Amino acid sequence: MSSTIATPVSSQTNAFPKKHASAQVALAARRTSSSGIWVAVFAITMSFAAFTSALVVREGNTDWGHLVLPSILYVNTAFILASSATLEVSRRMLRGAAATQRAGAWIGLTLLLGVAFCVGQYRGWLDLRAQGIYLATNPNSSFFYVLTFMHALHVLAGLLALAYLAYWLSGSRRKAFRHGIFDNTAIYWHFIALLWVYLLLLCRAEL
Repeated sequence: MSSTIATPVSSQTNAFPKKHASAQVALAARRTSSSGIWVAVFAITMSFAAFTSALVVREGNTDWGHLVLPSILYVNTAFILASSATLEVSRRMLRGAAATQRAGAWIGLTLLLGVAFCVGQYRGWLDLRAQGIYLATNPNSSFFYVLTFMHALHVLAGLLALAYLAYWLSGSRRKAFRHGIFDNTAIYWHFIALLWVYLLLLCRAEL
């Protein structure tokens, strides 16, 4: 009789360490992924800092001209800043389980704004081409194309991450959604938005 009663008690006791261990593993994985995104942000910052240093050194030469920025770039700035805001709204909605579907809708809006930004950047390149300004026209146009193209590549990477989030927030996959991935994506996207503001100001001042 006593052995029959002791069995379920001991099994429950053994379950607690397992749950604690799994929680520790999940926490460690989240910290590792968070560290990874900050390493990526640092690496991107250093690469654009190197481009900035090269630009400052190069503009001292006599062949440096002045570039009139396409007006569409200011519209693009509004797009990417708005996308950063909509993503933050989505992130805060995820704190309540009942708001998961609405959070997915806000991510969809963020995706649309990000795509609009990329389309606008392409339109800006076409505007410069229409003026006869190409990559190799002069040094400042080269820097403009390289800086904006490199940033656009990082935006595309962010769009892929956002599409992944939208996929996991849809249908039956909501229960398996990991909030750490969302937080890391939000950090990256906010950083890319701020990076664009910096690049726009840099281009206005130096190109």
